[in-house]
Amino acid sequence: MLDTLSTQRTYALIGHGGCGKTSIAEMMLFSAGAINRLGKIEEGATALDYEPEEIKRRGSTQPGFASFKWNKNQHFLVDAPGDSNFNGDISYVLSAVDAVVFVIDAVDGVKPLTRRLWKEVEARGLPAMFCVTKMDRDRADFDMAVAGIKNLLGVKPFLLQTPIGQKENFKGVVDALEEKAWLFDGKGGAKEAPVPDDMAGDIDTLRETMVEDVAVIDEALMERYLDEGSLPAEDLARAARQGVAGGSLYPVLAVSGLMNMGAKNILDAVQKYFPSPLEGARELEDVKGAKRKVAETEPFVGFVVKTLFDPFAGQLSIVRVKTGTLNPDSGLINATRDAKERVGQLLLPMGKETLPIKESVGPGAIVAIPKLKETATGDTLCDEKSPFVLPKPALPNTMITYALAPQEKGDEDKVYQAMSKLLDEDVTLKLGRSEETGDSLLSGMGQSHIENAVEKAKRRFKVGILLKAPTIPYREAIKGKAEVQGRHKKQTGGRGQFGDCWVRIEPLPRGSGYEFVDAIVGGAIPRQYIPAVDKGIQESAVRGVLAGYPVVDFKATVFDGSYHNVDSSEMAFKVAGSLAFKKACELAKLVLLEPIAQMTISVPDEFMGDIIGDLSSRRGKVLGSDSTGGMTDITANVPMSEVQEYARALSSMTGGQGAFVMVFDHYEESPPPVTDKVVAEYKKEREKE
Repeated sequence: MLDTLSTQRTYALIGHGGCGKTSIAEMMLFSAGAINRLGKIEEGATALDYEPEEIKRRGSTQPGFASFKWNKNQHFLVDAPGDSNFNGDISYVLSAVDAVVFVIDAVDGVKPLTRRLWKEVEARGLPAMFCVTKMDRDRADFDMAVAGIKNLLGVKPFLLQTPIGQKENFKGVVDALEEKAWLFDGKGGAKEAPVPDDMAGDIDTLRETMVEDVAVIDEALMERYLDEGSLPAEDLARAARQGVAGGSLYPVLAVSGLMNMGAKNILDAVQKYFPSPLEGARELEDVKGAKRKVAETEPFVGFVVKTLFDPFAGQLSIVRVKTGTLNPDSGLINATRDAKERVGQLLLPMGKETLPIKESVGPGAIVAIPKLKETATGDTLCDEKSPFVLPKPALPNTMITYALAPQEKGDEDKVYQAMSKLLDEDVTLKLGRSEETGDSLLSGMGQSHIENAVEKAKRRFKVGILLKAPTIPYREAIKGKAEVQGRHKKQTGGRGQFGDCWVRIEPLPRGSGYEFVDAIVGGAIPRQYIPAVDKGIQESAVRGVLAGYPVVDFKATVFDGSYHNVDSSEMAFKVAGSLAFKKACELAKLVLLEPIAQMTISVPDEFMGDIIGDLSSRRGKVLGSDSTGGMTDITANVPMSEVQEYARALSSMTGGQGAFVMVFDHYEESPPPVTDKVVAEYKKEREKE
């Protein structure tokens, strides 16, 4: 076993994009001696952001994994992306850790995405501490950040540290619980110092409040506090740890990741207050409801958190050991896919580097296993004799879809194959083909997500890929009712073709789909030809009449017709059905339906007016709004054609402080200008053909 499990810690750094998580991770790794130089994001030199696309964007696009020692204790760290384009799999990250260091920007405070991420942490019941970073920056405001934690996240902060100075004067912190001050040297270190005189009164008041918060956790401790008026430091520390693990205390620290101020304080607090793997989830439950204890002695169960690509080792499966012991050179079963796997090496991840280990690992460990043949992200690996399938965490719906096209004609299959290889690494990407247009469609969490995936595919697989906005999935619908004859007669010498049918076409309520009724009596059309009429109508409906989009929500009734003993055939009646449908559409009046999305947009209150005005300009209908703690959630129905690139527009309007979710809601008739434009574009494309 790598280390004593009681002192092992497995945790994630979580926070909105640009809040400073990777800089904090970098200084923690540097202070722990895991890396020998302090890399900067601006220079593309951090240990955990190593993909070319991450260096280019100066931000994480996938979780970064690190294993290191702090004071001889093993730590497993996950640096989760904060950009909403790249953190769709945050539920997978949270399922792999026992606690969370939640990072808050001292300049920007709590953002809409911060709230969404915090809800994910709360839903899993994970212990957490808050780390307010960028304390050295202009406009840094510790009190504002703490107020956001309290008012916007609904958390009572436990002010473990109070900053000494802010902005350019930030130089240390005071630990109110221990009544100690720490002055930073700017090199990752800190030396103990007396509490500044001008802070002594405030610290005394704060400590009284903190002692009361801690004492509430333990009734016996509270009684001693009421009797004696004070408590020993070791009792306070024990109760505080109990409070953090139980989710009633959330310590707050103050640091500067870029200036390397506070790494030791974070690492010490993680070691002191976070639970070990054996103190976290005590029991696992599989998809069938079976239970298994978390212990070294139990049969092995591991969850595949992420799949990464290594240029030398190939595919790496990042596995969190949930229970039991994992040994190198052992046989396992992928219980999700009922497939056998052979584990060769075990590797400890450190960004793009990996360190082979020969010893076994137990609960809480996050290791990389190379070259598993049947295993993908979200799968469960376990002991061959004790199958156990963990439920996969829920993933959000994709937000945007783009069509893929090859730069070189004829490379369509190469493009599709290249993108499909990325699906193992990124479970939030979806790849498919459009039955209507034949396009390869790539869906993801946002425009940057899609663009990043395409850049990666181009680089790795040397294939030219073009991105184009996908065709909006309009639909066509019949407004009136019509009875028409579809007659197909052709004589070319020898056996001819003859099919004749009378069809009634009428609209159905929206969302009803297609209905076919056989009302033939007296054998006007032989039974074997009636399905051909149905097929002809359906095939024409899929191709559309007005603008090339499927016709939906209608009823077709075939009620009369005639046939020829020699010349009639299934093909002839199929053509007759198609002709009847097209005639009916001309008489019954076709309309264009456009897809409507329901959006929930979260913005600071001051942007509410701008957002509502912008939605109106996009033909949106605001359904309601709800304001809480300075943030407003606006719900609206908006045509999908108006919000294909909404993410960038929202970021521009709110200075990056807005967030939104969007799902398809319904179809409704498009206004004449939209219909005219779509029909004109369709006719123009037909003329080119």
